[in-house]
Amino acid sequence: MAKSKAKKEESKNNDTDENIKDFGVNQLPPEDNDTERIYVLPIIGQIEGHMSLAPQTKTTKYEHVIPQLVAIEKSTVTEGILIILNTIGGDVEAGLAISEMIRSLSKPTVSLVIGGGHSIGVPLATAADYSFISPSATMIVHPIRMNGMIIGVPQTFDYFNKMQQRIIEFITRTSNIDEKTFTKLMLQTDVLLNDMGTILIGKQAVDYGLIDEVGGISEALNKLEQLIEKKP
Repeated sequence: MAKSKAKKEESKNNDTDENIKDFGVNQLPPEDNDTERIYVLPIIGQIEGHMSLAPQTKTTKYEHVIPQLVAIEKSTVTEGILIILNTIGGDVEAGLAISEMIRSLSKPTVSLVIGGGHSIGVPLATAADYSFISPSATMIVHPIRMNGMIIGVPQTFDYFNKMQQRIIEFITRTSNIDEKTFTKLMLQTDVLLNDMGTILIGKQAVDYGLIDEVGGISEALNKLEQLIEKKP
């Protein structure tokens, strides 16, 4: 009996180690026999899309997050999702896809930006039903950038513009900032060194209507509980 118990404990520890290695969390998407009402979804490091990043780079892989979101939506146990964000941005298509999936969940969602929610991290933060930012956290708003070879033809710039408009449309649809103000912040030339855009710290993001409230874990969890109680 003791050996059997030890084997189960060892198997559980191995599963936890694998979950942390692959998903960045010590839990997999909830199953029907799970007792976890609130699922914590961390989005940290760089958003990895179709191209694999260097092994030493801390990443959130979209092929991991998407099945987690599907499992959360299907779960009969999970009642709310807390999204913890500390990201420098990353793949635009992957980040926007995750943002749209978060927005389409039928269960209440609350996001909390700690450290930073930069670039494509902005729509990931606004995708939730309600958003928080810690007082010292930052958000950087800037135009999209592309790495690698770029063909210098009008079609390329038209593609960039359409992709930028997709991001602006999503953010203005899911937050309280208007397009004119967001575009102005995005195109600032005297704030970031060698770049175009604006850095917002804590309350500044709230004042501009990008984030709903300044707060931390306690405030985010309390708000999520309120949204869960209000849900029919």
